[in-house]
Amino acid sequence: MNLPSSRRPLPPALSVVVPAYNEADNLPALLDEIDAALRHVTRYEIVCVDDASDDDTAAALAACAANRPQLRVLRHRARSGQSAALRTGVKAARADWVATLDGDGQNDPADLPRLLQARADADDSVRLFAGWRVRREDSASKRWASRIANAIRTRLLHDATPDTGCGIKLFARDAFLDLPAFDHMHRFLPALMQRAGWRTLSVPVNHRPRRHGQSKYDNLGRALVGISDLRGVLWLLRRNPCAVADERIIRSTELLS
Repeated sequence: MNLPSSRRPLPPALSVVVPAYNEADNLPALLDEIDAALRHVTRYEIVCVDDASDDDTAAALAACAANRPQLRVLRHRARSGQSAALRTGVKAARADWVATLDGDGQNDPADLPRLLQARADADDSVRLFAGWRVRREDSASKRWASRIANAIRTRLLHDATPDTGCGIKLFARDAFLDLPAFDHMHRFLPALMQRAGWRTLSVPVNHRPRRHGQSKYDNLGRALVGISDLRGVLWLLRRNPCAVADERIIRSTELLS
C-alpha cells in the first residue's frame, strides 16, 4: 500500500559510505560513532560495502543492521579493492552528497559535521571537501612515506591538496560518478575533481590510531602501485581536459531582435 506523500519518510540528505575489508572488530564502534555524530545534525543513511571479507565482517554488519534502519549493507562477490567499494557505495547512495570514511576506525566521525559546515560556508563551485590529517597517528615510516608521496604528487599534479590519501571526504554524488573509474582512483580525487572543472577544499580533521587489526597496505607496495597510478592520472590531465558549460537563458526579446 502506498503511503500518502505527507507520511512517506524523507530521503536522506547525506549518505555515509564506508568501504570495509576484514574490519569485523572495528565496524560496530565506528557505526555507533557515526550515529552519534549525525543523529541531531541531518537526515542520513550509512552504506557499508563489504569487499568480500573473509573474517566475521559480514556477521558483524548483519548484527548492526538488525537495529539500525539507516544502515544498508552491500557485499562484493569477489574482492575488488577500495576504489571499487567506494564506487559501489556511491552508486547505491540515495543522497545528493556523500561522505566517506575508512572502515578501520582511524577517521573520526565527529569530523562529519565540520565537513558539512565547510560545505555550507562554500559556494557551489566546491564539490569536494577533503579531510586533512594535520596530526597523523601512524607509524613513523608510514608518515614519512605519505609525506614523500604527497610532495611528489603535489609537484606533478598541482592539486593544492596536502593530504589526498585521507579517507574522510565529502563530495557531490553526481560529480564523483562523472569521474573516470579505475583502481586506486580514490587517492587522486582532488586532482580528478579539479580536472572536471570543480574546486576542492581541504579541511583539518582528527586522526586516530587503529584499534584492531592491521593495515591492508605496506609502504613498498603502496609506492609501487602509486607510481603507475600517478603516470595514468598525469596522462588524463594532459590528454583529456573536461569542458564546463553554463546554461544560457534566451529571452523572448532576443529571439525577436
